[in-house]
Amino acid sequence: MKNLSKEFLAKQERACKYSDTAYAFARDIKGADIEKCQEVVCKDSGYAYWFAKIVVRANIEKCQEAVCKNPRDAYCFARDVKKANIKKCQEAACKDPEYAYYFARDIKGADVKYCQKAIYKDYYWTKRFAKDVPGADQKKCLIYSLL
Repeated sequence: MKNLSKEFLAKQERACKYSDTAYAFARDIKGADIEKCQEVVCKDSGYAYWFAKIVVRANIEKCQEAVCKNPRDAYCFARDVKKANIKKCQEAACKDPEYAYYFARDIKGADVKYCQKAIYKDYYWTKRFAKDVPGADQKKCLIYSLL
């Protein structure tokens, strides 16, 4: 139940000026307007990740939209948020070879071939991918690591 007292609303208004304080307010204050806090939080991909992970009534889809602007946060979201859309997170994570590697290695349901295409532009991650990711196309990794 939302608290509608003037004092409470003023505190929430101050908290909802920045992503970090809006996240903390929604997380810690009983009766917070989750939607209002989330609107501010989702301007920052990192706080959107934490909001979805921690805040009970968070709108996961809305958080995911914000999170998928950053490869690292998209990987973490897929790894840690139960209702994450794996395909959407994978597309975002695979914009960076490092997180394409981690995604393929760590996320159940990842499309290994899709992730593998994303790592070819980086020698280091191509070698690690071939070594550590079950289902990796070893021959393609070898070819791309030599280029």
